[in-house]
Amino acid sequence: MRARHQLTGLLFALSLAPLAQANDFVFGHIYEASHSHHKWALWAANEIEKRSDGRHHVEVFPSSQLGNEVELNEGLDLGTVDIIYTGNAFAGNAYPPIALGSAPFVFRDFDHWMTYSKSDLFQELAEGYENSTGHVPLGLIYFGQRHVTANKPILAPDDMQGMKIRVPDAPLLLMFPRAVGANPTPIAFSEVYLALQQGVVDGQENPLPIIQAMKFDEVQSDISLTGHIFDSQPIIMNGSAWSQLSAEDQALFLEIFSEAAEQGSLDIHQQEQDLVSWFQEQGTQVHEVDREAFAEMVKPKLTDENAGWTVDQYQRLEAIE
Repeated sequence: MRARHQLTGLLFALSLAPLAQANDFVFGHIYEASHSHHKWALWAANEIEKRSDGRHHVEVFPSSQLGNEVELNEGLDLGTVDIIYTGNAFAGNAYPPIALGSAPFVFRDFDHWMTYSKSDLFQELAEGYENSTGHVPLGLIYFGQRHVTANKPILAPDDMQGMKIRVPDAPLLLMFPRAVGANPTPIAFSEVYLALQQGVVDGQENPLPIIQAMKFDEVQSDISLTGHIFDSQPIIMNGSAWSQLSAEDQALFLEIFSEAAEQGSLDIHQQEQDLVSWFQEQGTQVHEVDREAFAEMVKPKLTDENAGWTVDQYQRLEAIE
């Protein structure tokens, strides 16, 4: 099944390549057209065309049309897609330290995350990724706090013992469920609803805006506010496509995508504030949990020698005010 999806995504992406002109760029992502990330991708595409006086055109393909997240990263390397949103954990497959931004329980709150997104530490990690891959991070957009959904409350780590939980197909995102005794099961984003509906997995974890956009509340009765990851995605441009741009246009792309990342981050954060009551009104059970009990089980792994980042980088992140 996965191989077929990979082939389909790559063939579709390759079919676009002959159609792209020198100043045309393909932006692919996995999120539904109703999600904030797509809105801000379209905004950025429109601003690029407008502020470049029509020199550049960006076509945005949502909803995994160009493949799942693994395939989009492959497409970035192949040059069949020019711009993507990708999780820090997926970017970490190419440059492990950048995955620190999606590690569990490393951010105190949204303000801590926002300060990190503009920090020297993130810039160093972004430069390290660029040096390792040749691709260029254009900004960092907030995705939201990841919470656990299931058909029962998850109030303490013991409630996750043996639970089969869907996670994205990135090694870092196995850290939290394994620490609390769950059984993490990687499944492509577009296939999660069906997996929940058919009982292939017992639950999944995602931010509230994604749970709403993907209608996971239709097949899961309970949302437990574990908030285990303040997640985000670098917006990354293929290095060859970047090199086609003049220095002036490179500055323009950075400016526009930085604006999109900041406004999109504020948009997601506001949705998070509004959605708890919305889910409750729909009849979904929403539970506050003791996050510290979960965090204590994860913390030893954050400074493990195999974490992917250094202890110094982790401590610098903790020290950000």
